[in-house]
Amino acid sequence: MFTGIIEEIGEIKSFQRNTVLEVSCLKILEDIKLGDSIAINGVCQTVVEFGQNFFKVEVSPETFAVTNFSTLHAGVPVNLERALTPTTRMGGHIVQGHVDQTGKLLKVEKLDNFYNLYFETTDTKYLVKKGSITVNGISLTVADVNETCFKIAVIPHTFENTTLKATKIGEIVNIETDILGRYIEKFLSPQDNKSKISMEFLRENGFI
Repeated sequence: MFTGIIEEIGEIKSFQRNTVLEVSCLKILEDIKLGDSIAINGVCQTVVEFGQNFFKVEVSPETFAVTNFSTLHAGVPVNLERALTPTTRMGGHIVQGHVDQTGKLLKVEKLDNFYNLYFETTDTKYLVKKGSITVNGISLTVADVNETCFKIAVIPHTFENTTLKATKIGEIVNIETDILGRYIEKFLSPQDNKSKISMEFLRENGFI
């Protein structure tokens, strides 16, 4: 589990046969161990090897298919975050590192003291205005949303200290929506075609 607060911008060193991904970095390696989870552009991956200035992960075919990893190659910057610990401040929001879908950057607006970024995506069902979203591993707030697009307002610190500043128009990004929305949908949907949570159910069980 992660918070969406980026710790370091790493760089792809190599991507061998789209299976073994090697990332150059420094800060992330401070307390690294084999088997640790690291979010790379918001994708939870397991460390299988590391050295003085790099670590490696093995990318599954499923991950390759549903994320923007197919666009990665040597020299590309990536957002990095170590898994949170029990003493970690929850500066962002709950991020699983499980990408729901990809999106595409449509437009960047530079304003006086922040940036507006617009993204196109295939499904905005779980996006709500002022709700949380993760874009390439970055915890952000949805400023506006419609059926096919959403807007995020980004402060200069976030823009300059993540890969957002290097993201080009038309570039594909990883998107993870807020897990709370999916849980709420599950709780309010019919289960096993026999029962569902309703106002009557909540009253009967002392919730309201």
